[in-house]
Amino acid sequence: MLPKQNNRKAIVIIGVLFFVFGFVTWLNGTLIPFLKLACQLENDTQAFLVTFAFYMAYFFLALPSSIILKKIGFKNGMAWGLFVMAIGSLLFIPAANAKSFALFLVGLFVQGAGLALLQTASNPYITIIGPIDSAARRISIMGICNKVAGMLSPLILGALVLKNATAIEAQVNKATDAASKNELLN
Repeated sequence: MLPKQNNRKAIVIIGVLFFVFGFVTWLNGTLIPFLKLACQLENDTQAFLVTFAFYMAYFFLALPSSIILKKIGFKNGMAWGLFVMAIGSLLFIPAANAKSFALFLVGLFVQGAGLALLQTASNPYITIIGPIDSAARRISIMGICNKVAGMLSPLILGALVLKNATAIEAQVNKATDAASKNELLN
């Protein structure tokens, strides 16, 4: 257990991490209409690959994350998880520039891999940084941080990125040729 002063600081940092991975996780649903429009997806099956790619990372990397954490520890695991998550997020830049749905999916998988490591490290860490009798309370508080981020993320993304999406989608659907569609989407 950490001393009380470091304990509070660590709990606040972990709370921020739970907020961050809640924010990123809950963006997936909001990304679907954006990617349908930007990448000109033809059906809903393609669009739902967004959540599939993200959550498959958890499926494939949950157990390897525990092995990694045994070697590098919880704190380093959280740092590496954030780093991998950031790389996945940065992949969105070339994906958006190229309008490459496949690269978006790779970015989502990499994000999910980072989050799998981050969550595998942070969940047990929050239980060991204080008295065992208050571990459930700390986990509950972290869940609240995660869910608050989940409520805010679609609102923020919608306000910043998707505010004109419906109007743009209507214009793209009215466009008769590929050049006109590309001009609207650029």
